[in-house]
Amino acid sequence: MPEGDTIYRAARTLNLALAGQVVTAFETVLPNLARVDVDSTIAGRAMEKVEARGKWLLMYLSGDLILLTHMLMNGSWHIYRLGETWRCRRGDMRIVLTTEKILAVAFRVPIAEFHTSRSLLRSRGFNRLGLSILDTQFDEMEMVTRVRSCVDYEIGDALLKQSVLSGIGNVYKSELCFACGVNPFRLVRSMSLDEVKCVVSEARKFMLANVAETSGDRIVTYTGMRRTTRSADPTNRLWVYQRKGEPCRRCRSSIEARKQGLDARITFWCPQCQMM
Repeated sequence: MPEGDTIYRAARTLNLALAGQVVTAFETVLPNLARVDVDSTIAGRAMEKVEARGKWLLMYLSGDLILLTHMLMNGSWHIYRLGETWRCRRGDMRIVLTTEKILAVAFRVPIAEFHTSRSLLRSRGFNRLGLSILDTQFDEMEMVTRVRSCVDYEIGDALLKQSVLSGIGNVYKSELCFACGVNPFRLVRSMSLDEVKCVVSEARKFMLANVAETSGDRIVTYTGMRRTTRSADPTNRLWVYQRKGEPCRRCRSSIEARKQGLDARITFWCPQCQMM
């Protein structure tokens, strides 16, 4: 599943490509969106801005209409110039927004809804979002307080609760716990204030580093592979994620992995650096 940094970059790119342009054509295979297009006509509206909140992407159109999408595991937005060949099958297309210069195409996006500013506040899932790690009004102590309130959760599970902190996914969950020397299966109630502060501050640091603007004004949807180690070597991008059985980059112990939580997401950790 795309994490908050991926959605942030996608929103930034889509905003660069679409903001200020008028939608000249709208196409969708999703009945709920098609009904809104029939009633309220998307073509002719201006794209005001595109932004990310946690793992959700919002496109603001003139006339108080907002297209809200969530990628879940396999969804993605692509940008094409007119006449450019698509990189995914036509059968995977869910939404096409056309302007005079650009096509924005959503492939395999499973959640897509039109909202007004009022109805957006009632949207299930979105209206329960916690504070975003990438929010410009980052409040570290408020985030620490929210995490510490999850007293009966394992810290690995607490970090994935989008109603607590939005944007953190399975990759960062494992990487953050390693960076702070915290076993991901520890209950939050057993963690010190400094340990929780470390997890929150590292989350902010990691995600900001992975959304740094390095692409200039080029229209791209991804600017490089996620990394947390600061290593220039592309094979050493991450500390523990997807490295089961490989040696820890710090102590050389074998990285372990097992499923965690109700969703059985796989967690990776070093049993030596992250002892219970």
